[in-house]
Amino acid sequence: MSEPQQVYVALLDEGVDCWRPVVAQHVGEDQYVLSGPIPEDEVWEFQPGETVRCRERTFQGGATGLVAFARVQRDP
Repeated sequence: MSEPQQVYVALLDEGVDCWRPVVAQHVGEDQYVLSGPIPEDEVWEFQPGETVRCRERTFQGGATGLVAFARVQRDP
């Protein structure tokens, strides 16, 4: 199993773009499983335990990181 990675998840209801760094496990290609917990005062775009697709993003100030942008649908 690969080392845990840091990915960023969008915070909802903030009024401006805000991102929470989240520990995630790489499970293949651009897919990661998010860890939690979610702080009580935050609403995340994706939930702990979900598998998400991630891509590189350049943030304000020039720093780069992986951001979650889509939920991966699991086959039943």
